[in-house]
Amino acid sequence: MADRLTLNQMTDPNFITTILYLVAASGAWIATRRAANAAVVRTGWPVIVLAAGLVTHAVAIGWALFAGGEGGINIGFSHAISLIVWLTMISYILVGNDWRLTRLATLYLAPIAALAASMVVWLPSHVWIGYEGAQAAFALHIVVAILAYALYTVAALHAVLILFLHKQLLAGNIGDEQRDLPPLMRIEKLMFQLLWIAFAMLTATMLSGVFFSELLFGKAFQVNHKTVFSVMSWFVLGGLLAGRFIAGWRGRLAVRWTLIGFVMLLLSYVGSKFVLEVILKRV
Repeated sequence: MADRLTLNQMTDPNFITTILYLVAASGAWIATRRAANAAVVRTGWPVIVLAAGLVTHAVAIGWALFAGGEGGINIGFSHAISLIVWLTMISYILVGNDWRLTRLATLYLAPIAALAASMVVWLPSHVWIGYEGAQAAFALHIVVAILAYALYTVAALHAVLILFLHKQLLAGNIGDEQRDLPPLMRIEKLMFQLLWIAFAMLTATMLSGVFFSELLFGKAFQVNHKTVFSVMSWFVLGGLLAGRFIAGWRGRLAVRWTLIGFVMLLLSYVGSKFVLEVILKRV
């Protein structure tokens, strides 16, 4: 029985995905340390392994979300985290459209993606939402919300990168790996492009959330942990974008606002789902 369980785990697409991500990250680290120029990872085998991991991760997510014969979508805590991380990886690579950012994803994001994929195995979720009537619209509401969270996560990653590069520049400690990154202005421009899209999706999520709150609870606005942090995050992001549009906010000020809004959004969704499903064992 133990051997069969081990075999099932080893053939699980989430397990395979975890291994691929870890191999890609390890290979990238080794190649970067051995090379005189970090650009060796540009077309190296770690990036190919990362691409394979992204494909198997997509298969694993599809199986986790739609398999089970319940006639709906299983969007519990671990499944939502896995989907958000996968979307983050894809967005980071495709939106940036720069092999230097792909190298960063291989080095730093692949281990996080490995943890997210493995979480589906050791922390399974069973929160089914059907496809009929209001439930189908509610499922769409959740998908849009997850897309908003994923894009905001990518923007937050760009913000962290900007903050790191600013500190390195001020300290006069720019090495070969930092010089090999895209220019700060380009990273900042990408961050704001992502923030505008995330803000639009977050706005749509909140408006549709009012509709479902009215439908399910008879109230258009539920004052709870999730709602309060979502609204705070929306105001912070909206304030940042208004400041950018009106006063040209950029640099550390923009980074701080981005990260504050991201933490609030993280607490609103991931925090509430973790407490309800993992700690309180509710759905």
